[in-house]
Amino acid sequence: MLNSLHDEVATKLRERIFAGELAPGSFMDEHALCAELSISRTPLREALKVLSAEGLVRHEPRRGCFVSEVTERDLDEIFPVIALLEGRCAFEAANNATDADLAALQQLHDRLNESAQARRINDYYDANFAIHEAIITLANNRWLAQVIGDLRKIVKLARLQQLHAPGRLDQSLSEHMAVFAALKARDAEGAEAAMRTHLTRQRVALRELARNQTSRLLEMKP
Repeated sequence: MLNSLHDEVATKLRERIFAGELAPGSFMDEHALCAELSISRTPLREALKVLSAEGLVRHEPRRGCFVSEVTERDLDEIFPVIALLEGRCAFEAANNATDADLAALQQLHDRLNESAQARRINDYYDANFAIHEAIITLANNRWLAQVIGDLRKIVKLARLQQLHAPGRLDQSLSEHMAVFAALKARDAEGAEAAMRTHLTRQRVALRELARNQTSRLLEMKP
């Protein structure tokens, strides 16, 4: 019972962190959280250990837990690792995909293309996520899936919106179609290279977006 309770608490806190209700850098007030969730401190602290292991919160001795903050340096270090890992997934997927798998991927890419043409960014994000998940599934490597999942949680903390960078939506679509073309051709090395390029360019777009946002803020008059 205790394990299921602390898992449930961890899920609720994780969702609140991703939604921005618990902001980066904010203090995790154990007393207030226990009262709010109607639980004792034991399951809460077990839940915080889980979130700490995932990198979503940090524990400071004699101070308590705080929601983790993701810096530009963190993103610079994480994205090359994700690119390597998801590139390997694409490599394995190209070797493993059946005709039925490729037909299912075609449907996902049709959704992606339709969303891009209609400029429905939220729908594009959904299709994009589904495609990445499908490729990870086709790779059939639980260790790759686990590490990618953990890194994605850290990146999600930053609440990134890379598709808002000028020209990024069309560029992203083109990159996805390049990965898919390699998958259909059963070109494992080509799929790996295309996926790595896709993830690398995501980071470039985010860096450019952050730079532009910073410039606008600096131009604001007090």
